[in-house]
Amino acid sequence: MDLFKMLGQFKDMQARMQAMQEEMAQRTFSALAGGGMVTADVDGKMQLKRIQIDPSILTDKEMVEDLIVVAVAEAQKKAAEAMQMELQKVTGGLNLPFQLPF
Repeated sequence: MDLFKMLGQFKDMQARMQAMQEEMAQRTFSALAGGGMVTADVDGKMQLKRIQIDPSILTDKEMVEDLIVVAVAEAQKKAAEAMQMELQKVTGGLNLPFQLPF
């Protein structure tokens, strides 16, 4: 395979990765904790966008804090897994020698 063809393929992959990252940033990933008493939403960059808390649990501060941590971690895990799946589609399953910053 000649160098120019490889460079063209790399540029194409780079453009697809950029488009995928932009699309993922627009997606929302939600997770529930405590049987739905706490809901966390994160975007594709794993940034927290919203927390919903059932008012009935607001009297137990420690439980609320724990449920928030669980819900946020689960939502971020969902976002990371989706990003990994999309990345594999873009790279054709290549194992890249670096980690992407998300």
